[in-house]
Amino acid sequence: QVQLVESGGGLVQAGGSLRLSCVSTRIPFSISDMGWYRQAPGNQREVVALFTSAGSSNYADSVKGRFTISRDNAKNALYLQMNSLKPEDTAVYYCNARPLVGPMRGSAYWGQGTQVTVSS
Repeated sequence: QVQLVESGGGLVQAGGSLRLSCVSTRIPFSISDMGWYRQAPGNQREVVALFTSAGSSNYADSVKGRFTISRDNAKNALYLQMNSLKPEDTAVYYCNARPLVGPMRGSAYWGQGTQVTVSS
């Protein structure tokens, strides 16, 4: 059963921008620690950016200054604004949610992923 749905991926030239979105009708983002991860072919899944339930954010060194993670509680949505994209950003990007309270507490949920391809 799909819990998280990502969108916004695509093909873009180096230096371009994309905005990824993640929404859910079942997982309350405001009481969840959230994150964006990515996995390139042949590589392990890695963290890109994290957004805590309290509203603080952290970024992988490779994307600092280029990517911005944000959350809209009214829309129950998580975003990843990606600017100055590089070919090495090419990967499948996944949204992750970890509810901190309620019946879903203690579980980690993943979306199906959205492909981002950056051409040189």
